[in-house]
Amino acid sequence: MIRVLIVEDEPLIAEAHREYLGRLGGFEVVGAVTTAQQAIRATSSAAADGTPIDLVLLDLGLPDARGIDLAAALSGIRPDPDIIAITAQRDLATVRSAMSHGVLLYLLKPFTFAAFAEKIRQYLGYREALGGGTDAVSQRDVDRALAELRTTDTRRTAKKGAAPDTEDAVGRAVRDSDGGLTASEVAATLGSSRVTAWRYLERLAEDGAVERLTEYGNTGRPQVRYRWRR
Repeated sequence: MIRVLIVEDEPLIAEAHREYLGRLGGFEVVGAVTTAQQAIRATSSAAADGTPIDLVLLDLGLPDARGIDLAAALSGIRPDPDIIAITAQRDLATVRSAMSHGVLLYLLKPFTFAAFAEKIRQYLGYREALGGGTDAVSQRDVDRALAELRTTDTRRTAKKGAAPDTEDAVGRAVRDSDGGLTASEVAATLGSSRVTAWRYLERLAEDGAVERLTEYGNTGRPQVRYRWRR
């Protein structure tokens, strides 16, 4: 079992992390904390007890410290945990800084289960490449591990004809709305066709990120409203 610490100050998102890891299997969530101080304390204590944290799911927008500073501090603990940043911070400077301070992978909010699972699959491939049971690795092992971090599941995207940027934009539009959006409303927001919006909304629904709400108007013709799962 891979021991995981969730560092997230939004309880609903932290619970989503826990639920998604449970669906994937092979992970033990040993704690969920909301501040940088709690994260340092939990990680240091686990290392001292001989039960170190293997993976930290880290939100970069914490109330008491910059997530990037926390990533750097966690990298100084021995044994140091691997870090996946899961955050809404999408500016290039933050992404570059995070990667240079020990973050292996970067997942933007809002995210679907499929996007979360893809990052976890990349991480597992990375661990497998370096998990030979000894301290020494070959150049081939290192190259393979780095390749795993750069590889995405393009087969899934190609199969469904989906573009990650568009899916991200559709998910963000629904999540930012008060009571959900219809396919027509998403299309108007993004400047896309209704069919395109509907296709991505259905993909998000299949992944469990949004729920479908059927509404009946005066004409009796139903329409589906998609609402982000809280």
